[in-house]
Amino acid sequence: MRAQCVIQPPASPSPPPSPLWTLCLLLSLVCLFPLESLKAAKVIEADLCIYGGTAAGVAAAVQAARMGKTAVIAEFGNHLGGLTSGGLGATDIGNKAAIGGIAREFYHRIAQHYANSNAWRFEQREEYFGQRGGRSTAGDLDAAEATLWTFEPHVAEDIFFQMLSEARVAIYFQQRLASVQREGGRIAEIAMQNGKVYRAKMFIDATYEGDLMAKAGVSYTVGREGNSKYNETLNGIRAETPKHQFTVPVDPYRKPGDPGSGLLPFIQAGDGGTPGDGDACVQVYNFRLCYTKAPANRLPHRKPAKYDPAKYELLARYIEALVAAGHKPRLEEFWNPIWMPNGKTDINNNGGFSTDFIGANYAYPNADYATRAQIWQAHEDYVLGFIYFLATSPRVPENMRAEMRTWGPAKDEFMDTAHWPHQLYVREARRMVSDYVMTEHNCRGQQKAEDPVGLGAYGMDSHNCQRIVKNGHAENEGDVQIGVSSPYPISYRSIVPKAAECENLLVPVCLSATHIAYGSIRMEPVFMILGQSAATAAALAMDGQTSVQQLRYETLHARLAADKQVLEWKAPPSARKAPKASQAVANPKAETRNPKEK
Repeated sequence: MRAQCVIQPPASPSPPPSPLWTLCLLLSLVCLFPLESLKAAKVIEADLCIYGGTAAGVAAAVQAARMGKTAVIAEFGNHLGGLTSGGLGATDIGNKAAIGGIAREFYHRIAQHYANSNAWRFEQREEYFGQRGGRSTAGDLDAAEATLWTFEPHVAEDIFFQMLSEARVAIYFQQRLASVQREGGRIAEIAMQNGKVYRAKMFIDATYEGDLMAKAGVSYTVGREGNSKYNETLNGIRAETPKHQFTVPVDPYRKPGDPGSGLLPFIQAGDGGTPGDGDACVQVYNFRLCYTKAPANRLPHRKPAKYDPAKYELLARYIEALVAAGHKPRLEEFWNPIWMPNGKTDINNNGGFSTDFIGANYAYPNADYATRAQIWQAHEDYVLGFIYFLATSPRVPENMRAEMRTWGPAKDEFMDTAHWPHQLYVREARRMVSDYVMTEHNCRGQQKAEDPVGLGAYGMDSHNCQRIVKNGHAENEGDVQIGVSSPYPISYRSIVPKAAECENLLVPVCLSATHIAYGSIRMEPVFMILGQSAATAAALAMDGQTSVQQLRYETLHARLAADKQVLEWKAPPSARKAPKASQAVANPKAETRNPKEK
């Protein structure tokens, strides 16, 4: 069956929060194939198969369609947009001018949505921009090329559906990858656990986990490399972790002062390892919470089924230690609400004990679906318990409890997942190892990729990886927050596997980068950029009947530039010069390894 314009709805969802999502589903019924024939289909064919309905996957599908190719998205869950529609509405940018192409178009559509007065239900737009909208003003939304970088989750998903509907892209939900069939150096088809088979000329792995990449036999790594591997300084185990740290000493033992009594929950055994060495630790996950204080749209805090206040003894001791030190704790020290339109938030981790579930995700990248579901649920239980503890425990100061009770989940968001985000924040999982590995040297401007497919601009950002005992106290380890010299190019070779491993696969999310470089690249706008660039390369490789590795970079560059991707950063004359190149080079120059001359 040839994929056309059918959008297959999730399995029995509750009604979504806005009419556009429903409209997309209704439009699917009048496409070229009736829904019943779609349900019966076992084989889906397209020019490009995208596994993963993340923001990168959506951008890839839209770009493929605009280049005249049929595209299909197979998505594990029930939603489009990954974290962009899953609660991360406070877009991490670095530098807005580095965002181009379809990614910028998405944020322009966000601005167009909020330029309409009907979009404002729980506050006026002048109120939002006057009090909470940062440097933007209400008038900015009316500009011809306006962009807005803060938004409600359902608005992001509506826009993704709108873009795919316009592009006539087929979407299939609840698709769990079972196997990959290869013919020589190429993927021929991929099969799902439900029996559906996808055949295509080219494939893109747009998942946060890199599942298609892994099943295709492509090299990857998990965890932190040692600093010595690529001569970096910020990778591996940290000697000091000054931020998102306990600010007063907190006893880590079940019986205070007695190591023999065992460790409190949420503390890991061992000394954390030798600074600078690599390990298998993965930077922490959490959920980005869409909460509100608006009584008309606020739900009460939900007590998790397995709630046990004793698990939060470390948090209670931390709060009590702060009070004993003469400090009056405030709720904002334990989470970070960032305001979105209509009185909603994107709440992230903040401080020594917060929504980040440290040490609970190491098995996730390589786990099977059942184990991942358990890890996912454990994270939900942890965050819900954290919030419920702060709202109800008598060991929490009344001022904090009272403020927490003014918050609650927004009742018009995440309606089919009990008003809880539908996406776990998988900050990092597998990372491909290809012919070009993005490193700290790229981020610092000490090494430049000569075949850019987009720019990274955010600082080198890793959340904590461990919580251990150090000098008799609980201590977090792994947080890094170091800025980059300027927006820097991301290599095309970092999103394609080694030629000997797979010739028709591109990996724009789990790309080839070290842990610390990935900490800079792993931003949603950048994933959209790389998704568009990956689809462009796939389409051009199809046209040229060549592999993604043998595609001439000049051809790719010309099309990316024509589609308004930002590929080169032109710093102002007064900008500080980049540091001198290091003696250590993680990757040879592009001309010695790029097949574009062949």
